Amino acid sequence: MKTCQIAPSILSADFSRLGDEARAVIAGGADLIHFDVMDNHYVPNLTIGPMVCEALKPHVSVPIDVHLMVRPVDRLASDFAKAGAAIISFHPEASDHIDRTIALIHDGGCKAGLVFNPATPLVWLDHVLDKLDLVLIMSVNPGFGGQSFIPEALNKLALARSRIDAITARTGREIRLEVDGGVKVDNIASIAKAGADTFVAGSAIFGGGDYKKIIAALRAAATGA
Repeated sequence: MKTCQIAPSILSADFSRLGDEARAVIAGGADLIHFDVMDNHYVPNLTIGPMVCEALKPHVSVPIDVHLMVRPVDRLASDFAKAGAAIISFHPEASDHIDRTIALIHDGGCKAGLVFNPATPLVWLDHVLDKLDLVLIMSVNPGFGGQSFIPEALNKLALARSRIDAITARTGREIRLEVDGGVKVDNIASIAKAGADTFVAGSAIFGGGDYKKIIAALRAAATGA
């Protein structure tokens, strides 16, 4: 298994002091800052855009992991690349030309990821997995934080892990397998056993008080799986 990465989702942070919150979770051991972008079209919620990413960038010393829940994708992907994102992931249903969007993200100097909703089949990976840097499995339906983990995501993670391992064996390409939604200390071990190596956690971290203690507990449970 690759090195475990913990990615606090700032969707659950105190937005009135976002810079302080980002610095606090990084000091507590965060490997990434997960940045949820919702447009009230692809998902029924409206969050934050490139200007917030650009404003947050000077406050963070780890990569910003942008998850685009938007339609269309390409314009915002380019804007977030310019705003300081390191990783940009998008949903295949939201792009008219998936291969072109992946290339656009790479051209902007970022790593590219493809995101799968709970009922979205992995067949979208068939012709693009060798170009991706990350596969993100949603273990909740996107749009809102604080939801419960959907157990079927474990089967999907295992299938995605098999696909990724096959590509890595053939090409040597490193592809992270990320999971987002309902990740907590009491279920992260089973999620890691299914094959995930990167874990997004929002309310479990920001709602827990002691960020360093919670991140350490998440990491210990995942690496001990």
